[in-house]
Amino acid sequence: MGTEVDKNTSTPIGKEDKDLKALEADYVRLRDEAQRLISERIQLENDLASVKKRASRLDEEVRILKNPPLIVGHLQDILDDERAIVRSSNGTVFQVSINQRLSRDKLRPGARVALNQDTLSVIEILHDAWDPMVSGAEMVEKPNVSYETVGGLDEQILQVREAIELPLDKPELFRKVGIEPPKGILLVGPPGCGKTMLAKAVASQTNASFIRMVGSELAQKYIGEGGRMVRELFSLAKDKSPAIIFLDEIDAIGAKRLDSATSGDREVQRTLMQLLAELDGFDALEDVKIIAATNRPDILDDALLRPGRFDRVIEIPLPDENGRKTILTIHLEKMATTRINLGRIIEQTDGFSGAELKATTVEAGMIAIRAGRSKVKQDDIQLAVERIKKKRETNGISSSPDALYG
Repeated sequence: MGTEVDKNTSTPIGKEDKDLKALEADYVRLRDEAQRLISERIQLENDLASVKKRASRLDEEVRILKNPPLIVGHLQDILDDERAIVRSSNGTVFQVSINQRLSRDKLRPGARVALNQDTLSVIEILHDAWDPMVSGAEMVEKPNVSYETVGGLDEQILQVREAIELPLDKPELFRKVGIEPPKGILLVGPPGCGKTMLAKAVASQTNASFIRMVGSELAQKYIGEGGRMVRELFSLAKDKSPAIIFLDEIDAIGAKRLDSATSGDREVQRTLMQLLAELDGFDALEDVKIIAATNRPDILDDALLRPGRFDRVIEIPLPDENGRKTILTIHLEKMATTRINLGRIIEQTDGFSGAELKATTVEAGMIAIRAGRSKVKQDDIQLAVERIKKKRETNGISSSPDALYG
């Protein structure tokens, strides 16, 4: 059999088919390659556009960084729509022009503004700034403390909730009766009896903003700084209202005022006077409540204790027998223990504060761990009680509640 030949071209038919298939394969390959190159070109064009945008953004940032800084000042008076009186940071007063793009609602005397360094014209309205120590005092995350974890203080918890939570949650009750709700409460008692823990429980259970500050943080070195911080503290609370301010160790700034005082004492007294003005001044506190705590109520100034400022003085005493039982039960329930004679421990811990009872359970757990055991025995707690008592004697703490004040 011979190979079939095309009469016109004298080319074998089988060879022509093979050449055609080869051309088709080359065409498909070139088409796919063209598509790939087009896709790469589009991708590169997109990358180039993105890089150009980033370069433009960086150029703008560099331009802004090269601009002269703005001066921070305060607006004192508005003369008309185009002119105002401002006081710069160095205290000099100027008449300047106002940026017409600024909102006239926020332009008011006392507002913080940014001024152009050359013309001193008002460029921007700034938010009223608070001291970092004041703004950082706001508690963002609520503590994991509930009223159930505060043992032996049922009556005190009820008084706190009536004076702090009830006016914030149901103010209409006070309006119906026709009385003003309490402004604040003062927690007094020996160290370690649960004053700060009770305040943490209030912070955890309420939806109000909680701002905590230690009294010693308000005692500043320079004249006027302490009073300024007190003003900013209450300003922050009003801005975040409903809010609760917790002043721990208030005796640091609330001690009785004396005639013979040093310059440092006089500055602390100025801070106290500012606190008194904020508590019972012309500006209403509205939805702001105050909780203060101290273990030295005997040295507090009489003006601080009068009704209208701290309407309730709540004593947090050393836990009695039922209180010690509740506190020990709360801590021991979290621990792996064998059979414990709780009544015997309650008798031996007479005069212990809540903090010392917690320290006893922690010490008992450490004794068990040191012995290589996973459970706490009665003997561990007995030894822990003896160690805490020995530490109390070393520190000169007696079992009398009065001896623990101060």
